[in-house]
Amino acid sequence: MRRMRIAVAGSSGLIGGALVRSLTADGHEAVRLVRRAPRGKDEVRWDPEGGSVDTAGLEGCDAVVNLAGAGIGDRWWTEAYKERIRSSRVEGTRTLAEAVASLREPPGVFVGGSAIGYYGDTGDRAVDERAPHGRGFLAGVCVDWEAAAGPARDAGVRTVLVRTGLVVSRRGGAWAKLFPVFRAGLGGRMGDGRQYWSYIALHDEVAAIRHLIDRDDLAGPFNLTAPQPLTNREITEAMGRVLHRPTVLGVPAPVLRTVLGEMSGDVLGSVRVVPARLLESGFAFAFPGIEDAIRAAQRE
Repeated sequence: MRRMRIAVAGSSGLIGGALVRSLTADGHEAVRLVRRAPRGKDEVRWDPEGGSVDTAGLEGCDAVVNLAGAGIGDRWWTEAYKERIRSSRVEGTRTLAEAVASLREPPGVFVGGSAIGYYGDTGDRAVDERAPHGRGFLAGVCVDWEAAAGPARDAGVRTVLVRTGLVVSRRGGAWAKLFPVFRAGLGGRMGDGRQYWSYIALHDEVAAIRHLIDRDDLAGPFNLTAPQPLTNREITEAMGRVLHRPTVLGVPAPVLRTVLGEMSGDVLGSVRVVPARLLESGFAFAFPGIEDAIRAAQRE
């Protein structure tokens, strides 16, 4: 196995942190992009929204991965925070893509983050990477987010866009908030429970990103979701079975809208996404089923 040097933006986040741990465990050199003064040779200074990167620290990297962005579910969606969600992704991606394009020896691949919010609310209709983008705030963010990777692609760098689903993990993201509720016996369907949730185990998310880095023939958008998306009701029942807790307490849609505001549309909306291109590339999921994904999260 060839030892690689891979730069990761967003290494303090759920997916970025797991990716760095995975790379390091396998003997690769992971370089973290940080906003403060670097504390060692494994860190590189950048100001994502200010448009600056210490490009000298990126020289010699085999891959650059951008997973940085303000948390979707961390705060109430005020107009100011919505702009923060957008700018942290779009401006950060553009900054890093331009830095990659400027290098004397660019990396072999630039991996840009994105999300299945790209497709908007798909209802019962299953979509793959060939589907057009949807409507709404998150869809608009994803369209601009992906376009911001253009400078790297235009410079001839193989560019991959990872449209990530709901990551099943107890370490962070939406599922980290669900686990305590279900363990307390207070979990239940959200709204009518018929909306589709396209999920992926954290282990498979990281493995898929590494698969896309390693394969020189893969570029463009890839859905990072398990092969079979499930409804919120089905996922709720699976949580109850794995955690041995009742799941009879549903949360009505009006309550979610009152508590979550505009963000409730992301919870109540249905996004039925399949990872067609990932499967076609030969990627094998370790935890394709929801119960296995939940059990894997408990072992993290």
